[in-house]
Amino acid sequence: MENVEGGFTRLASFVCDCEPFSEEELKDIDASISSASGKRRRSDDHTARRRLPTSLVALQHPNASSLSPHPVTISVHPLWSYCMGYYWLSYSSLPGYSRMRLPVLKFSGQIMYSRTFETVEKAAAKLLKILEEKKRKMMQIVIGLDIEWKPTFRKGVPPGKVAVMQICGDTSHCHVLHLIHSGIPQNLQVLLENPTVLKVGAGIDGDAVKVFKDYNISVKGVMDLSFHANQKLAADKKWGLASLTEKLLSKQLKKPKKLRLGNWETPILSQAQLEYAATDAFASWYLYQVIKDLPAPDAQEVTHRSGEVGGVPQE
Repeated sequence: MENVEGGFTRLASFVCDCEPFSEEELKDIDASISSASGKRRRSDDHTARRRLPTSLVALQHPNASSLSPHPVTISVHPLWSYCMGYYWLSYSSLPGYSRMRLPVLKFSGQIMYSRTFETVEKAAAKLLKILEEKKRKMMQIVIGLDIEWKPTFRKGVPPGKVAVMQICGDTSHCHVLHLIHSGIPQNLQVLLENPTVLKVGAGIDGDAVKVFKDYNISVKGVMDLSFHANQKLAADKKWGLASLTEKLLSKQLKKPKKLRLGNWETPILSQAQLEYAATDAFASWYLYQVIKDLPAPDAQEVTHRSGEVGGVPQE
């Protein structure tokens, strides 16, 4: 088999040494192929995924203008089926297909990196000032918060302390604080312990426990995005940041092991580490805004039945 442009696969050239088919034989083969394809399509209906609009698909592939946003089924001529077996390919069943076609979520604002006590203190002061202004405007105060630490790969050796804390409260600025070198200044502690500032993230409860264990600071006012999403989606699933991003934003949040399990205690974070950290905090903040605006399950039910009387749809 050989690859051709567009991600599809075609059969290599071959010679079929077989007798010609009669019209009845060809009709029987066509009928069996149609039956098999119908069964496959019906089974696929049970695992239907969110589809991207054509405009988004067009941005993700150099030749996407010629691609359909829906899975494409390729079947071969009945003669090939008889001589070589029935080849049937669904574009959406190719390995990695679902994530390959999704655009990547990336924070495109300004990353504010602080690694000394003085610069982290100044960053916390800026954050407190911005949050105070939002409070005066009667705006809800929400920040996406995440942490990173150096993992351990040796049995019996505990992981490192929280090395990095990233905080994002809008689309334009994200703070990456290198706490392993700076420590936590008093004003940052005030921010973390303020219950009126809502800190959101996937698995943020566990992050709060680690911050308390490592720095003896109680992070208050936290909301787990996984729990929040389950409430709105009427689900019972342990969501991660990446799975929520794919489910609700139709985008992929890249989590390469080289970065996720890298050395966050390095003297200076690399550009890749900064972008990874900032994007995680931004994704947490952004996902909260999306989940917040989702209708509650009971509201969806009311909307669904609003056009019915006694269970019968009304025109």
